[in-house]
Amino acid sequence: MSARTAPRVAGCVAAGSLALMAGGLILAYADRHLVPANVTSWDVSDVFGDVVNMAIPVMGFVLASRRPGNRIGWLVLAAGLTLGLGSFADQYQKRALVAAPGSVPAGPAALWVSAWIWPISLALVAFSFLLFPTGRLRSRRWRPAAWFVGAVFALSTAALMAGATREWGNPSASFQQLASPPVLAAMVICFPAALVVSGSAIVVRFARSEGEERLQLKWFAAAAVLVVATFIALILTDSNSVAAAILNNLALLCLDAAIAIAVLKYRLYEIDRIISRTLAYTIVTGLLVGLYAGLVLLATEGLSFSSPVAVAASTLVAAALFSPLRRRVQRAVDRRFNRARYDADQMVAVFAARLKDVVDPDAVQADLASVVQRALEPAHISTWVYNGGQDPGSGRSVSAGLAEVPQVASPP
Repeated sequence: MSARTAPRVAGCVAAGSLALMAGGLILAYADRHLVPANVTSWDVSDVFGDVVNMAIPVMGFVLASRRPGNRIGWLVLAAGLTLGLGSFADQYQKRALVAAPGSVPAGPAALWVSAWIWPISLALVAFSFLLFPTGRLRSRRWRPAAWFVGAVFALSTAALMAGATREWGNPSASFQQLASPPVLAAMVICFPAALVVSGSAIVVRFARSEGEERLQLKWFAAAAVLVVATFIALILTDSNSVAAAILNNLALLCLDAAIAIAVLKYRLYEIDRIISRTLAYTIVTGLLVGLYAGLVLLATEGLSFSSPVAVAASTLVAAALFSPLRRRVQRAVDRRFNRARYDADQMVAVFAARLKDVVDPDAVQADLASVVQRALEPAHISTWVYNGGQDPGSGRSVSAGLAEVPQVASPP
């Protein structure tokens, strides 16, 4: 596809996906009091999840229009289209068959589509993992894995399609009615296996990556850890916590953003700084919360202070310790997770200390070139040397020059 055609096609697909998602939300709002509570999807967490899903076609449009040669963008666009179609079909069939039977046509057809389309979205996500971030399989050895993932989701979709055809027009049909017990058992086993296989592709890429690709995978890994953490919190709260559901959706939104940044290669080098800052503030927050709770408990239970005094004193102690504790934790985290920046800061600090005792301009210039070369590894170094000057009107000339600094070999 040409560079001029790709944005148009991507824009049409994204616009169609957003229109379907918006239509599903409008129908859900209109029927919120007409659909039984056990099948309605109009609550805070569900609505927020539907709104977050709108970011998927937007991300697909950006990736497909900016990087048309990378298959990731087109897979994301297709995933957004299937999500939009599934969401709209589900709300449409509820309107046609439950909320106001017979008010709109083709209710059974919408129910049929909503029953089998969702595995396609999972398949597209799995293939995105297999191809991330280059849009190609890592090697030919991964072709059997791709065939396995495709076969699992294709056969599952076909089985659900057959079951939906058999239960045509039955809005109360359960998932067990759509799939026979052997097919259901196979899906329970093969779905996680396919997702594990596709996820292992990213793990293998990360273990063997270097340079730019490693930075791309770091963006994905950082967001994926956030998604897993919020998903575990959602499970531990029995999926009834609105806050946990919203946090999980926000984490998925961060994953979308991380994929877009990685594929577009936009500010990749910020990931080490983001990881180190996030870890540092998480550790500091945990330590200060624990210290605060311990001081309050000690003051009220051990020393018999009144609660307001204990709370005020604990707050002052925690506030006083925040800055020094943050600096110490940040240095420790940078040493492990942002080593390049840590080493560069150390070089600059050592250079500043040496600069206090050096008066020879040539020695300063050579030392500066050495520090810049080791810290930043530039392709070329030049310094602007100021040779003298005086206020305007004094009669003395002002001169300056650009001095070429010889390259200093990087340490092995």
